[in-house]
Amino acid sequence: MALVVFLRGINVGGHRTFRPSVLAKQLSDYDVVNVGAAGTFVVRKPGSRAEFRADLLRKLPFEVEVVLCEARDLIRLEMEHPFETTPSRHDIVRFVSVVSKAGRRLASLPRTLPPTGPWCVRVIASKKRFVFGEYRRQMQTIRYLGQVDKLLGARATTRNWNTIMAIVRILKGEGKKAKGDDPHTSHRRATIRPTKR
Repeated sequence: MALVVFLRGINVGGHRTFRPSVLAKQLSDYDVVNVGAAGTFVVRKPGSRAEFRADLLRKLPFEVEVVLCEARDLIRLEMEHPFETTPSRHDIVRFVSVVSKAGRRLASLPRTLPPTGPWCVRVIASKKRFVFGEYRRQMQTIRYLGQVDKLLGARATTRNWNTIMAIVRILKGEGKKAKGDDPHTSHRRATIRPTKR
């Protein structure tokens, strides 16, 4: 069964930078597809999960937190995501955070950051290891995204909904190759821009 890999905190704000497309080539024996620049991969032939993880960690240029998910869990998100009832807006980005360890008891939801006044980040629902939310395209949002771990009471790795849908298309065979470093399918906190009020 295919796996999905999320690396936490790479290529953000100029820290811990490397090219995920190069890593995907180094792991070609596992039929790895790179999705964007944030350290997201679809592994179509992972074999032994433990052996793949060990090989991945050996090839990373620095120590980084790795979150592995089964393909079926990501495919299920397409049917179960809670965004269907809210209209899409250009100034709001939908995101999914993957909690590092399943079974953690998360904070009661929905919650907003900041807790009073106009929100910058809104965490609206959770499903097992997956937490769903939205953030506004504003400069101060970066600070509040950094507080999501504390809000959830667990370490989480975040990607935008477009990236999740790109992963699902690959898993379904609709996207045989993902274009590396595609800004439309990567979650980059550094690219949040202020919006006019």
